[in-house]
Amino acid sequence: MYRIILRLVFTFMGAGILHQATAYVLREGLWQNVASTNGRVLPAASMVGAIIGFAIGPHLVAKLEELMSRFISSLNRTSPHELIVGAIGLVVGLLIGILATIPIPRHIPIVGEYVPLIVTLSMGYVAMAVALKKKEELLYLFNIFPRSVDKHSGRERRIFGHRVPQKILDTSVIIDGRIADICRSQFLEGTLVVPAFVLEELQHIADSSDVLKRNRGRRGLDILNKMQKEPGVTVKIDDRDFDDVSEVDTKLVRLAKALGGKVVTNDYNLNKVAELQGVPVLNINELANAVKPIVLPGEEMVVHVIKDGKEQGQGVAYLDDGTMIVVDGGRKYIGEDIGVMVTSVLQTAAGRMIFAKPKAMERAL
Repeated sequence: MYRIILRLVFTFMGAGILHQATAYVLREGLWQNVASTNGRVLPAASMVGAIIGFAIGPHLVAKLEELMSRFISSLNRTSPHELIVGAIGLVVGLLIGILATIPIPRHIPIVGEYVPLIVTLSMGYVAMAVALKKKEELLYLFNIFPRSVDKHSGRERRIFGHRVPQKILDTSVIIDGRIADICRSQFLEGTLVVPAFVLEELQHIADSSDVLKRNRGRRGLDILNKMQKEPGVTVKIDDRDFDDVSEVDTKLVRLAKALGGKVVTNDYNLNKVAELQGVPVLNINELANAVKPIVLPGEEMVVHVIKDGKEQGQGVAYLDDGTMIVVDGGRKYIGEDIGVMVTSVLQTAAGRMIFAKPKAMERAL
């Protein structure tokens, strides 16, 4: 039903527009020798305008429906903060546009009545776009909203007046994939920033002729795509680049300094370089080691010995989290489940290593 109504609206609009245009031409004498036919020209112009409006109405309605669908979809993806900032920017732009059109003369032929409207709407759109582009700075400047990581919107806010640092992701941590699970668990606060040069490096890896590299690059892109769709997680692409340097790690450190953020990585070398330059680092490997279950000397457990160790007579087993267990005298138990007693635990940069002896050997001793 609404399509029929819209088609009728376009029909009347076409008739009205062409009628006004023809009346203006006749009134100004731009069309000679038609004074005696005014009574027939205006109805004919209205009829032609109605036919044109009726003909192009369906196409305009379809385009309008498409635009409205995109608009509604965009609103659904927009946070309340962005809606408020955009509305304020639009109102300010409209006010500026109205003031700017006061000196514009209204007697310009044909378009004189529409120039103020066009200028006002243009100013409103420009102001709204600028406000949305600078929303973080505006919210921080006027302290309108406290920032924190909202569970539903995932937008960056402030907690007790302190700014939540942004997290800059490097290539290795994206390919690793564990960052997606950490974000899903809501343990990582703030906006996740993916620099454009990191995204470009990922694309180069995904386009590599080496099968292993290509799979790693595609995995990284899939992880980013999944994170962007995750509710409560905000991923932002930062287009800034530093043309005077070519190393991605150096660019990451400089971007972190510019944003006042933290670098998220599992690269040991980048970790050390960033720390030396005073940039905070969140290392995924350190987090993984920190959440592994603590095993103390003297504890007993059952393990499955899968291979021999470096030293003579040693066997090697693994816990479910990947922690290596070196079983002294466990070589003869390869392929078997045996009970062991922990003798010592060694923590290294690569992870935790557990040394143990078979319980049968402990009883013999």
